[in-house]
Amino acid sequence: MKTLNVDLNERSYPIYIGQNLLSRADLLTPHIASRQVMIVTNETVAPLYLEQVRQLLTPFEVHQVILPDGERYKNLDVLNRIFDALLQERCDRQCTLIALGGGVIGDTAGFAAACFQRGIPFIQIPTTLLSQVDSSVGGKTAVNHPHGKNMIGAFYQPRCVIADTNTLNTLDDRQLHSGLAEVIKYGLIIDGDFFAWLEDNMPAILARDPAALQTVITRSCQNKADVVAMDEYEGGVRALLNLGHTFGHAIETHTGYESWLHGEAVATGMLMAADLSARLGWIDDSAVQRTQRLLQQAKLPDSPPEDMTSADFLQHMAVDKKVQNNQIRLILLKAIGKSVVTADFDPNCFKDTLGAFTHQSD
Repeated sequence: MKTLNVDLNERSYPIYIGQNLLSRADLLTPHIASRQVMIVTNETVAPLYLEQVRQLLTPFEVHQVILPDGERYKNLDVLNRIFDALLQERCDRQCTLIALGGGVIGDTAGFAAACFQRGIPFIQIPTTLLSQVDSSVGGKTAVNHPHGKNMIGAFYQPRCVIADTNTLNTLDDRQLHSGLAEVIKYGLIIDGDFFAWLEDNMPAILARDPAALQTVITRSCQNKADVVAMDEYEGGVRALLNLGHTFGHAIETHTGYESWLHGEAVATGMLMAADLSARLGWIDDSAVQRTQRLLQQAKLPDSPPEDMTSADFLQHMAVDKKVQNNQIRLILLKAIGKSVVTADFDPNCFKDTLGAFTHQSD
């Protein structure tokens, strides 16, 4: 087992990464605040891991709420089901909420924990690659709105993160590939050596080699923990973690959060960001080609939905958390392993990138 630390002073917490961690009560119970526990999971994860987690909690008063599975259920109506369960079970402000599932469960349950009685303790037990390498770490919690992704949320840190790599054995291939988009992101924005390692080791990762997966998760979490420690509330450098996300969120919003997974949309968005960076003269074409090749190796899409126009992108990108003073800010590349947040880019190059990736006239 690897243990990392997210260094946020009094809000610091450990990330445990390894095999068979869902049999380790000693990792979980020290982070539980009182006798009351509410587990939030979904219909896919519950049959696989809910009872295993409940077995670790036999000394506690354990309740549960099982939500539908899918990004389209990451909304205020479903969030309210968690509040209903907490109130029906008369949970107090020392109740510990446990998020057992992927990114949707982690984001929704974390936001519920941030809001209920103005904040109750919560623990992340991520069960997908995407949530283990990204969304469970850093305290970003939110739900979606029909007009924009993650527009309603809060920064709220967990007490700990328990990433049991065995849970990836039950993950379908498409979800595994989706998680790899966030992994590749770290290589592009701040860790060029990791990007090169991924180029060499992608076959082992896709084969779910345990050592390769542990390296992927540990390196990704360390990169994210380092960035979050520098900028918890995304006032500066943390925005780099959103490479490809402004383009990607536009795809997710356009498709109604149904037909594209988050990582699939981000993958296409990262290639679009690389393309724009090259048009600006900041990186050369070989960097774009390496990016595209690695995304293809990871079996991720490299073009948006065929029915998306440039106008669709512009409409959805205008409703993004990084927009300031009506200016779209993007994360762009200066090299593989070096990135910047900027609104200072040639609008004609931006238009050319949108035109190159869309197949219909506006």
